[in-house]
Amino acid sequence: MQRRTRPRATTPEPRAGRPLIAFGRWWWAGPALLAVLLVQYAATLAGTFFAFTDYSGVGTFTLTGLDNFVAIFQDPSVLGVIGNTLLYAVAQMVGTTILGLAFALALHRGLKSRYVLRAIVFLPIALSPLAVSYVWKFVFEYDGLLNQALGALGLEQFQRTWLGDPETAIWTVVTVIIWQGVGISMVIFLAGLSRIPAELEEAASLDRANLWQRFRYVTLPALRPSVTVATMLSLIFGLRLFDPILALTGGGPVSSSKNLALLVYEQAFTQGNFGYGAALSLILTVIILIFAIIQQLITRERPGD
Repeated sequence: MQRRTRPRATTPEPRAGRPLIAFGRWWWAGPALLAVLLVQYAATLAGTFFAFTDYSGVGTFTLTGLDNFVAIFQDPSVLGVIGNTLLYAVAQMVGTTILGLAFALALHRGLKSRYVLRAIVFLPIALSPLAVSYVWKFVFEYDGLLNQALGALGLEQFQRTWLGDPETAIWTVVTVIIWQGVGISMVIFLAGLSRIPAELEEAASLDRANLWQRFRYVTLPALRPSVTVATMLSLIFGLRLFDPILALTGGGPVSSSKNLALLVYEQAFTQGNFGYGAALSLILTVIILIFAIIQQLITRERPGD
């Protein structure tokens, strides 16, 4: 009897078109990548070029070198606007980080209604910043809800024109942006808290660590990546702030609440000083990069941590 042998499996020979097929996914991604390059980076490069010109948005232009930047830093009002921009960024970063962490710790576990409360805190970030700012404008106007509530409580001495007073206008904007941004920080910290093993907290409790010690030596170090993300996002949002200022104060009174983003809009698209506005935009970009680098240096992990 003849013994039947099974044919050996042979490896299929590579077809000539296989390298092209393997590269095919890049052909599919190519249009999207090209669109990103054109819309984002090409526009950025064009704006950087126009920052060194006297371009008005139409017609011809001439190269002016550093004239736009010299004019910016010689204008005291622009320096005040830069100060407002930094104030917005720092206030939003500190306010949303502290409140977001507080809400996350309070609503992490234990409360049966924590999911409903989380949704309530997160809701403002899902709403249009412009629409929300107009609602807050009705609250802060002289005959708005805030002054009416103060009057009903017999606190008429505290009533003011919140949006029309240079001393309070910028702080009304700060209040609104913190209220709207705290939700995203809370979600980031909730995600970080969910990754902390319960055994660590139980071990700290067995070692008779109090609530502050558990937070300082267990929770906070484990939340370092979440702190990095939350502070970075809130810092960038604060530096790029536009809609709330436009809706609440328009940058006034007397530019007391104006920031760089609003000044760029006014110079480039309202007054036609496109080159000057591009220079302001470039300064804003540099400020964002500097803050991003500093933030990364402060929050990066160090050996032995």
